[in-house]
Amino acid sequence: MNNSDPFYETKLNKLQLMVYLIPVVGWIPAMWTLYHGKGNSAQKSVSRISVTLTLTWAIAYILLWTSSSFALPTTTLRLLYFNGLLTSGYIVVSLGLILRLWKRKSR
Repeated sequence: MNNSDPFYETKLNKLQLMVYLIPVVGWIPAMWTLYHGKGNSAQKSVSRISVTLTLTWAIAYILLWTSSSFALPTTTLRLLYFNGLLTSGYIVVSLGLILRLWKRKSR
């Protein structure tokens, strides 16, 4: 079977999927893959996960940050603390998905 995709090989495909899951910047190549509609089902699935995870984090981050600027001083500290926990959780989940992908055996 002749495939014109240069990332068809298993290791390169796995590396490309890992790039999609990089926190904060991985959504850009993931969105590119979804926008152009080219890629196999694994690429599209990981791209959707990456974009959804990043957009959820970004919206929650912006809402917490803006609401902390209008809140009382005691509430501000709590909101910013929760914002830090949210960001740490986002990074841990992204790295966990990368690790899970890395440990998965090639077929």
